Amino acid sequence: MPVIGFHNSHEQIHPAHLLQAVQHAEEVGFSAAMCSDHFAPWNLEQGHSGFAWSWLGAAMATTSLPFGAVNAPGQRYHPAIVAQAVATLGAMFPGRFWVALGSGEAMNEHITGDRWPRKDVRDARLRECVDIIRALLAGEEVTHDGLVTVDRARIWSLPEQPPALIAPAVTVATARRGAEWADGMVTINQPHDTLREMVAAYRDAGGRGKLVLQLHVSYDPDPDRALAIAHEEWHSNVFPPPLCWDLDTPEAFEQASKHVTPADVAEVVRVSSDLGQHAAWIDEYAALGFDEIYLHHVGQEQRGFLDAFGEHVLPQVGVTAPEPAVAL
Repeated sequence: MPVIGFHNSHEQIHPAHLLQAVQHAEEVGFSAAMCSDHFAPWNLEQGHSGFAWSWLGAAMATTSLPFGAVNAPGQRYHPAIVAQAVATLGAMFPGRFWVALGSGEAMNEHITGDRWPRKDVRDARLRECVDIIRALLAGEEVTHDGLVTVDRARIWSLPEQPPALIAPAVTVATARRGAEWADGMVTINQPHDTLREMVAAYRDAGGRGKLVLQLHVSYDPDPDRALAIAHEEWHSNVFPPPLCWDLDTPEAFEQASKHVTPADVAEVVRVSSDLGQHAAWIDEYAALGFDEIYLHHVGQEQRGFLDAFGEHVLPQVGVTAPEPAVAL
């Protein structure tokens, strides 16, 4: 049985309402949670972007769920600050926190005013940041001069076990690169053949740990409304790399998605009013080897989705608790 978690989309929902949603997710049977870490929403309709790290403290203190977060060290975040944040959550909530470390997206990182680097430079910068964060979580004092600079940094409040550092990937090449350093891999729903290639690339390159999937869904008892919700909220999220990495404002995403149709969105969001179909889709992803599947209902109203899935979907797919989220 897989871990079935609830994905918290800070880009779409006021942080106070999102806190209520994740508390309700635990009540209805979800066994884990994860969240995004954005400075801006993907489009103007989404309209929110709370600070993930503040919210994580509140969410972890008011539920017993384990949590993950996706973060991009190196530009908006200095890696020593990321390490301190990870260490504090790990110390307060042992075994309940993991972080996925990616190379970033311009829409979040441009706010520093620094140049947006090429992808190969961003990948090299990420690799430096991973080593810095691991060393700091191990209690070392770190000085580093490279694509990022660190001067005699040390984390003073450490967890007993360092939290897991996960590799986020949306391409086969990124999955292969992440295998060299990661404690697991997280990706989003894509065609099954693509996901099989990514899993194989990660494992064949020596990748260890859990495989995590963020699954975008849209549910409403009315099938037309389910599709309308997906289009209204997620029309700007259909673009593959590198476009989705390089557009730098919600307005730019709006312009790029001007001609996106509901059918286009249905290619990247699992849309159905049939709860049995949603359960079948989850089973398909579990069969591909994913240990943890985080459901992201792309609408802003979460309670109806949570109640319906808690009553009808989770019992069909079976839910298990995750292993402690610690470094391998």
